[in-house]
Amino acid sequence: MEYIILIIILVVVITIISIINNLNRNIVKIEEAASSIDIALQNRYDILIKMMDTVKSYVKNENSTLFEIVNLRKGMSTKEKTLENEKMNHNIEKINVVAESYPELKASENYKVLQEAILEVEEELQAARRMYNSNVSILNQMIVSFPCNIIANMQGIHKRDFFEVEESKKQDVKIEL
Repeated sequence: MEYIILIIILVVVITIISIINNLNRNIVKIEEAASSIDIALQNRYDILIKMMDTVKSYVKNENSTLFEIVNLRKGMSTKEKTLENEKMNHNIEKINVVAESYPELKASENYKVLQEAILEVEEELQAARRMYNSNVSILNQMIVSFPCNIIANMQGIHKRDFFEVEESKKQDVKIEL
C-alpha cells in the first residue's frame, strides 16, 4: 500500500514539474519572439529616420514637423509597441506621398535602397509577429486548460496579449474602377 501512495505522489510531482517546465519554456519563447519584434521595430525605426532625413533634404522649404515623433524604448508593453508601430506606418505613408510629389527624390538611389530596406524589415517584422502570436496562443491555451490552469495560477502566470494589427489595416479596402 505504501508503494502505491509513493508512486501516486511521484506521478503527481513529475506532472507538476513537467507542466511548470512547459509553461516556462513557452514564456521564454514569447520573450524571444518579443525580442525579435523589438529588433525589427528598431531596424524599421532606424531606416525610417534615414528616409525622413532623405526626404527632408529634398523638401527643405516645407513644414519641418511633417512626421510624427516615434518613441521606441525598452520595456514597452505590447499595446505600446503597437501604437508606436502605427505611428511608423503613418510616417511611411507620408514619406510615400511626399515622394510622389518629388520625382527627383523617387529617382534617388539612396531613397530606393531605403525603400528596399523598409520592405525587408517589414517582412522580418511580420515573421516576428507571427512567431510571437503563435507562442502567446500556445501559452494562453495552456493557461486555460486543466490542470495547467491551476499550476499557472500558483506560479502567477497570466494570459498574454497578442501583437495586434492596427485598426486602419482591419478596414475594408475600397477599390474604385
